[in-house]
Amino acid sequence: MAKSKGKNSDYKAASQYSAAKTDDKKGKKTTSTMDRAQKIANDRKKKKNQPNKPKEKGKVKAYFKGVKLEMKKVVWPTKKELGSFTVVVLCTCAAFALLFWGLDSGTLAAIKAICF
Repeated sequence: MAKSKGKNSDYKAASQYSAAKTDDKKGKKTTSTMDRAQKIANDRKKKKNQPNKPKEKGKVKAYFKGVKLEMKKVVWPTKKELGSFTVVVLCTCAAFALLFWGLDSGTLAAIKAICF
């Protein structure tokens, strides 16, 4: 299982210990926030200090099976769509190339006019 970091993982970890908190008016024992936080920290240290398990041989094969399944879910463009997308990309690249060439030439001309 993947290890998640961030607010959600802390929230989930804290929520499992929140059940220990009870109402003091009913005569039951309460657990302070610091106690719960300390317990969470101790649990994390225990998990961190556990030795890593050796990798299983079937994991690589399972990974590529998963990749194959996900690739089947992809909606690939048709030849006509691919051609039109290619034309759009090439035209956009040409337009930006001309824009940058113009800006570069203009800046160079301005520098030559000022300095030389």
